[in-house]
Amino acid sequence: MEELKAVGETTQFIVIKLGDEQYGIDIKYIDNIVRMQHITRVPKVDDYLKGVINLRGEVIPVMSIRLKMGLEPDEETKSTRIIILKLEQQGTIGVIVDEVKEVVTLENDQIEKVAYDSKEAKDNFIFGVGKCDGGLISLLDLNSVVLENV
Repeated sequence: MEELKAVGETTQFIVIKLGDEQYGIDIKYIDNIVRMQHITRVPKVDDYLKGVINLRGEVIPVMSIRLKMGLEPDEETKSTRIIILKLEQQGTIGVIVDEVKEVVTLENDQIEKVAYDSKEAKDNFIFGVGKCDGGLISLLDLNSVVLENV
């Protein structure tokens, strides 16, 4: 876990929807957001790994956060997007989300760290909850979402 930043510092998150829930992804990890496109299946990989896409000559693996979190499979709509993430350990990976809503800026005192001892897979992927405009946004811990041995 990262140490809490100094008081008054802010972090920007892109708010996404998965089903009826809203999640936040730290904007520093986001390289690009693209419309849904043809995903080439790769044999003998976990269900949540949907395959690969070719983005400007770069082959990028794409995963379904919904399947990884134990939710129902993705339903492709005109709002479905692939968010291209750049992570230190895993490199570049695409994640399928139902919708990209907005960018929010949260001050550190608006973020509550959570410590889960939960059996639900999806709870293990959340490092905190952000309070924004009277609502709550679950903040995704991207490193644990994309790690393959969960």
